[in-house]
Amino acid sequence: MSQVAGPQSFGRVGEDGTVYVQTPEGERAVGQVPDVSGEEAIEFFVRRYRSLETEVDLLESRLNSGRLSPHNAQQTAEKLHSEILEANAVGDLAALAARLDALTPSIEAKAASQREAKADAQAKARQAKEEMVGKAEQIAAGTDWRGGVTKFRNLLDEWKKLPRIDKITDDELWHRFSSARTTYTRRRKAQFAEQNAKREQAQKLKQAILEEARPLAGSTDWGATARDFRDLMARWKAAGPAPREVDDKLWKEFRSIQDTFFDARNATMAQQDEEFKGNQQAKEELLDAAEKQILPITDVNTAKAQFRTFLDQFNEIGKVPRDSIRRIDARVRDLEQKVHAAEEKEWKRTDPQARERAEDTVRMLQGQIEKLTADAEKAEAAGKQKDAAKARESIGTYQSWLDQAQKTLDDFTS
Repeated sequence: MSQVAGPQSFGRVGEDGTVYVQTPEGERAVGQVPDVSGEEAIEFFVRRYRSLETEVDLLESRLNSGRLSPHNAQQTAEKLHSEILEANAVGDLAALAARLDALTPSIEAKAASQREAKADAQAKARQAKEEMVGKAEQIAAGTDWRGGVTKFRNLLDEWKKLPRIDKITDDELWHRFSSARTTYTRRRKAQFAEQNAKREQAQKLKQAILEEARPLAGSTDWGATARDFRDLMARWKAAGPAPREVDDKLWKEFRSIQDTFFDARNATMAQQDEEFKGNQQAKEELLDAAEKQILPITDVNTAKAQFRTFLDQFNEIGKVPRDSIRRIDARVRDLEQKVHAAEEKEWKRTDPQARERAEDTVRMLQGQIEKLTADAEKAEAAGKQKDAAKARESIGTYQSWLDQAQKTLDDFTS
């Protein structure tokens, strides 16, 4: 069984104590170690070889584990290769250098993989940055003045986490992103400045409204003052919001002024309603009697006279409680409309021109029926049954019209 030659086998000691190393190119002196035996001298230079061998082992391990980048691995390998070929050490330097050469394909493969991964990462980073730029420009063109700041802050945090891409593209995208943020900031400041100006103007308008409202709080001109407050309220709403720190305060004062007036009005109205309950009872009793007396209407003139008498008595009674006004007024209007409808009907019934038109219609239809009857008899006598049937069918139609016309005429004579 053959044994692997150790590093010592690649060295020898000359008569003068010089240590030589055997290389493919021949022997090369590596140095001397004073005052030691030949074996010890060779061992000294073997230890140097072992140290270089350890560095190669470490390089292989770091490269395989991925702890060393291909670029740094290549630099380290080149440096070690040069050191090994020129090293003052005893061992198989050529084999050790060959181990470094054998790493080159692995380094190149890892470098290619790294370049591919870097290119993929840059492509993804570019796409992500382009999407963020699109979002930023969309925010800059919008009106989300509250949430936009947070959105830009989040986008910026994401941007910082992404790797840089090629300088030209990266600078161009950053310029667009930064410009969008600047545009949004300027528009936002301008918007808030405009809003602040509007709020300050609204504050002045509302303070002026309060000046008008204060004297109205003690007014007892209930109707006119209530209308004034409605107008003031419309102006208040149209003024818009004042600055937050004063808007609630202004509203509370305005509401308090209104409450003072309307509470007083409601109290007065409630007292009046209590006083007007007797009037309500009297009017309702009068209405009950009038409805029984007038309805149903059999004589229009009598009904009109009775309604006028009722209305005079009704108006003399006075006001009723507010919650009964509409109900009572509706009954009065209903009675009035029934009298008016009866009057209209009577006028139409006695209208001489309308009666004359009704008489003419009856005569015309009677004449037409007589003519059709004669035509039917004549057709039957001639054996023209089809013509006779057609004439009698027309007679039926005209007879229905005559019945309606006769009914209308009868209304005028009833």
